[in-house]
Amino acid sequence: MKKSNYYVLLLAGALGVAAVTALATKPAVGQSCCSAALEPAPADTAATTTVAAPKIQPDLLTTCPVSGEKLGLMGKPFVLTNNFQEVKLCCPGCKKEFEKNADKYLAKIRAADKK
Repeated sequence: MKKSNYYVLLLAGALGVAAVTALATKPAVGQSCCSAALEPAPADTAATTTVAAPKIQPDLLTTCPVSGEKLGLMGKPFVLTNNFQEVKLCCPGCKKEFEKNADKYLAKIRAADKK
């Protein structure tokens, strides 16, 4: 298939998506585009509340909880999150060992937070 045919098909697809979007957002017969904005809000909007996401606790250790190596000696620390706790490892290779015994290593990190 020629390159120009691909461009024609791409353009036709884009125009089709634009047409479907325009039809989907078009107001119903007998309704103007602004009439929905003039309608009052539902009465139970006060009942809906948003719940804030829990804060992620920072990892204050300066060493890798898995290997004990000082962070930064092998480049930028590998950072991940586990149960809303930031975890800094010396390298991506320590991730597998961390995942095998995460509770043990998270206890080390949380002990450093208390100091």
